[in-house]
Amino acid sequence: MLSQTMSRFLAVLAVLLASSNALAGQVLVAVASNFAKPMEEIAVEFKKATGHNAELSFGASGKFAAQIENGAPFQVFLSADEKKPEKLTASGFAVAGTRFTYALGTLVLWSAKPGYIDAEGKVLSAGGFKHLAIPDPKLAPYGVAALDVLKSMGLTERVQSLLVLGENISQAQQFISTGNAELGFIALSQVIKDGKIGEGSGWLIPTDKYAPIRQDAVLLKAGIDNPAAQALLDFLKSGKVLAIIEKYGYGLPKDKS
Repeated sequence: MLSQTMSRFLAVLAVLLASSNALAGQVLVAVASNFAKPMEEIAVEFKKATGHNAELSFGASGKFAAQIENGAPFQVFLSADEKKPEKLTASGFAVAGTRFTYALGTLVLWSAKPGYIDAEGKVLSAGGFKHLAIPDPKLAPYGVAALDVLKSMGLTERVQSLLVLGENISQAQQFISTGNAELGFIALSQVIKDGKIGEGSGWLIPTDKYAPIRQDAVLLKAGIDNPAAQALLDFLKSGKVLAIIEKYGYGLPKDKS
């Protein structure tokens, strides 16, 4: 038979475990496709640190913004830009004072073919390709950045007929990976491994060729009473998470609040 002391200990332990499970929550998160890999890793660490589950949906920021305006129950939004969270805040769909930049995006010109893209991106001017994939600029900020690069190089009209638009940045990468496009513009985070482009070939585009891609997070009205939602936003600012973000090739804003 168990001693009286052991019985009391087990009873207390059961209460603590029950309380822990009761406190654990869930947060519904809309995440820009470019941030899929780091966010999956962050969600695992978030679970370990807080007990909360982050249920993740990935897609184009523009589509998420429209869904949120039409009643989608997301509680936290990690956009690929600052404009959409700002607009959602102004229109009352997000909570004022909660928006902050969690990462600075890095654009890369990428091909699944090793050696296809040179270190200065001269392949764009040289031509010889039939299709150039980019995320749809109407939906994805990285698509806007891609157009900025083409404009800065004086290539907009020259490649206009060769553009293949992905609904989001993941689809743009898929077009390139499957050979439907020889090359295209995507996020460095999608192909980085051990601090460099892990497969194929690519050109890390100088940041002076496109406007800064400030990726903002915001608490949505649906999450205002959910402790797990605020916990996730706080966790995104932690040292552990910032290290993960940098590992995937993103820059960190000097002012993270």
